[in-house]
Amino acid sequence: MNILITGASGLIGSALQQTLKQDGHQLFIMQRPLKADADFSWQPDKNMIHWDKTKPIDAVIHLAGANIANGRWTAARKKLIIDSREQSTLLLANTLAQLAQPPKLFISGSAIGFYGDTGAQSVDEDSPLGSGFLAEICKRWEAATQAATDAGIRTIHMRTSIVLSPKGGALRQMLTPFKLGLGGRVGSGQQYMSWVSLPEIINMIRFLLSNEQLSGPVNLASKTAVNNAEFSRMLGQVLHRPTVLPLPAFMVRLIFGEMGDALLLSSSRVYPKKLEQAGYIFMDTDLKQALNRVLNST
Repeated sequence: MNILITGASGLIGSALQQTLKQDGHQLFIMQRPLKADADFSWQPDKNMIHWDKTKPIDAVIHLAGANIANGRWTAARKKLIIDSREQSTLLLANTLAQLAQPPKLFISGSAIGFYGDTGAQSVDEDSPLGSGFLAEICKRWEAATQAATDAGIRTIHMRTSIVLSPKGGALRQMLTPFKLGLGGRVGSGQQYMSWVSLPEIINMIRFLLSNEQLSGPVNLASKTAVNNAEFSRMLGQVLHRPTVLPLPAFMVRLIFGEMGDALLLSSSRVYPKKLEQAGYIFMDTDLKQALNRVLNST
């Protein structure tokens, strides 16, 4: 397939490029900023895009968006987080819809933040929109693909969970304190964490590319969400370190503000029902296996 990727330099995009090339696909990268000599380039904040119509694209994988965990959620930061997703997705969906030969598939980013704080309740793709800033991001992010859907392009919303990799994301930030023996549960430790290893999420995206029955929201998560206390215990076991220093909820809120409540203290127990029903074979059957895979493969 001819596949175009946005956000290709990020944690998922970098690993995905390598795997898709090995699979024999022809990759094109959306470059930024706008470049006259690039096949595909854009500046979403200015609603500008250059698209080489002489190069037919079979599938678009849209991963671009500002990091939600890069600093406290000031009003300006929250605007940037939403705009970077909504503006780029609108521009891309509208562009695809207007092509004489549009791609057959548009895989666009989203997140399990769509469901808000789920407590101990398990949710799946049929569950309703939650509340809070993360849910608002995902609502607008997914709605921005509508032009592509209306044009008959099979559109998938990848509702990603916590991606486990020492190269980036939440796990990378946790490794230093845990390796120093300073790790432990956050808050009560009872909040659920839905997770997926980086190798697993790459396999899931490969599955989405090949399975023509899937469309709409798809949860990219393992089948075995765990609470924060269990996650901390397992990480400590894999690193051979104690996990006896909890981080109280009031400290989380003092240090991180609203972001701490949403990302560290809220509960997310999400089930990948669509992938399971479509026959996807899960690589990681439990958290300890996944942590060993990603931490011992580097």
